[in-house]
Amino acid sequence: MLPINLSFEFFPPKTDGGAVSLDQAIGDLKALAPEFVSVTYGAGGSTRDRTLGVLRDIVQRHHIPAAGHLTCVGASREEVNAVAQSYLEAGINRIVALRGDPPGAFAGRFEAHPQGYRNAAELVAGLSRIGNFEITVAAYPEKHPESANFNVDLDMLAAKADAGATRAITQFFFRNSHYHELRERIARRGIGIELVPGILPVANFTAVKRMAEQCGAEIPPEMIAHFAGTEDDHELTAERAVEYAASQLADLTANGVTSLHIYTLNKAAPSIALTQRAGIVGKAIAAA
Repeated sequence: MLPINLSFEFFPPKTDGGAVSLDQAIGDLKALAPEFVSVTYGAGGSTRDRTLGVLRDIVQRHHIPAAGHLTCVGASREEVNAVAQSYLEAGINRIVALRGDPPGAFAGRFEAHPQGYRNAAELVAGLSRIGNFEITVAAYPEKHPESANFNVDLDMLAAKADAGATRAITQFFFRNSHYHELRERIARRGIGIELVPGILPVANFTAVKRMAEQCGAEIPPEMIAHFAGTEDDHELTAERAVEYAASQLADLTANGVTSLHIYTLNKAAPSIALTQRAGIVGKAIAAA
């Protein structure tokens, strides 16, 4: 088994049933010894209380290191700083700092709050002044949909690293060459930040194609062929999803990747199956 730094991403549940399912998923994934898990934050703080509640539960009851997402959409610096302070008070010193998208993601361009942080680099700088946070940011293997070119993306990533970010998790991607090319660009620019690949196991190929189109991620022809004929077969989709993601991981680890972030969509089974198929295990388990 190959030891790797694992992290998992969850979103706050909207219903009591969703809360029960999420709690079970967190408990199941704890067995993989993640380095940390993260919880997303709705646009404009729409899930603020639920995000904090899930984070507290992860830290206090499941005893897993947790990172709270934080955006600067529709909020003043004072409001954003108050959320960061509430994370510290809950024992959470990891933050995934994101500019965020307007409510109704991709429906319009971002506009900063008049008294708010203008971008993720300013947010990172502000968080660094508040406390000793371990700050993670986003990176885009196929560039951010609003960026004119890769140089604009790299300028922003460099600014986030200079402001105090130490890790960047990528948007999900399905062609590994996009990740490798971004890593090479970062190295050539001398940006001092760890680039962690974000992997999304496919639960519903139709839904994933829609998500990919919204965020500018390529669906390669070989992926379309891989999932052909699975539309009405959930078990076959799950099997093909593990196969495809495991092939991505085999290439990534062969090329020196030592950390991995999995977008769980609040389900444990795909992540567990993927790690088993790929032959990877959390570093804490390997060291035991």
